[in-house]
Amino acid sequence: MKLITTPELGGLFQPQPFLRRANPIEYMEYRTLGNSGLKVSVLSFGAGTFGGTTEFFKAWGDTNVAEAKRIIDVCVDAGINLFDTADIYSNGASEEILGQALEGKRNNLLISTKATFRLSKDDPNAVGSSRYHLIRSIEGSLRRLRTDHVDIYHMHGFDATTPLEETLEALDTMVRSGKVRYIAASNFSGWHLMKSIAISERYGWARHVAHQVYYSLIGRDYESELMPLGVDQKVGALIWSPLGWGRLTGKVRRGQPLPEVSRLHKTGDVGPQVSNEYLYKVVDALDEVATETGKSVPQIALNWLLQRPTVSSLIVGARNEEQLKQNLGSTGWTLTPRQMKKLDAASSLPRPYPYWHQEGFGERNPFPV
Repeated sequence: MKLITTPELGGLFQPQPFLRRANPIEYMEYRTLGNSGLKVSVLSFGAGTFGGTTEFFKAWGDTNVAEAKRIIDVCVDAGINLFDTADIYSNGASEEILGQALEGKRNNLLISTKATFRLSKDDPNAVGSSRYHLIRSIEGSLRRLRTDHVDIYHMHGFDATTPLEETLEALDTMVRSGKVRYIAASNFSGWHLMKSIAISERYGWARHVAHQVYYSLIGRDYESELMPLGVDQKVGALIWSPLGWGRLTGKVRRGQPLPEVSRLHKTGDVGPQVSNEYLYKVVDALDEVATETGKSVPQIALNWLLQRPTVSSLIVGARNEEQLKQNLGSTGWTLTPRQMKKLDAASSLPRPYPYWHQEGFGERNPFPV
């Protein structure tokens, strides 16, 4: 495995040209995570498929410990150094399986987990980003993960009822105690994240270095406000569901029934909504580029994301080793500018106000999206 570190320019994580190789997973590219010194692999592994102990997460996968160990071995061999989970994934089973599967490898790898969402229906305080809940949450996560620290700790969502000062001071205490290395947000609005950063800077507390966000060729809302904020404040993007909630696998196509094996049968109504015609238009463009490059539809979709500003790492999941290896094939090469423009055009949608109005002031608002 060869290590490649991509330089950054003004917060824009600029992809570098790659040499084409027969085996695209012989090496991994690493990028700096936001305004930190931490290097993360451009592909990270999402352990939401581990466990499957609830009906919702079983649709994602039900990987057991033995299978998880094999998948992690493939990831490590390919150079992936970041593994992402959350306390609510299969009610903690994902963290437990990840902790067991990483045994003997923990010191060389990074773990990202999350808190905020409800774990218990009986305790009114078992939810949110209060000091009380976060302290209990980190202790539970550390126990399940079999580790004394997590490398990236996310607030899984924005808690509008807890003062941000309380949340951020609690997180700063965790960083100072060594239980958490870096803090991050997930699914925040622009003002949520900016206010959090401002409060941290006011008091000298640990600052969000990353934002875990939904972003894909069929979900480009991130570009309107959160991407410019990420550039300005040097907040790295960790992308969840980069294949559009399972719609960009190459198996969902115009005039064909949904594949028998697809989580969309159970999760399609609760994830990001996409009109069929828009989806098919994007897939048609992906098919054209796939034919030109000899790559698969999901590999094209992932590679497009890797060339977008602020993107530090794509969190990819896999039910099995074969799916994982297919996703790993999205690295080690780059789409041409013409191919990027084709995909940009096919996936472009009208922007909401005030962003469409701001585009008209390109003379002083030149953000490249």
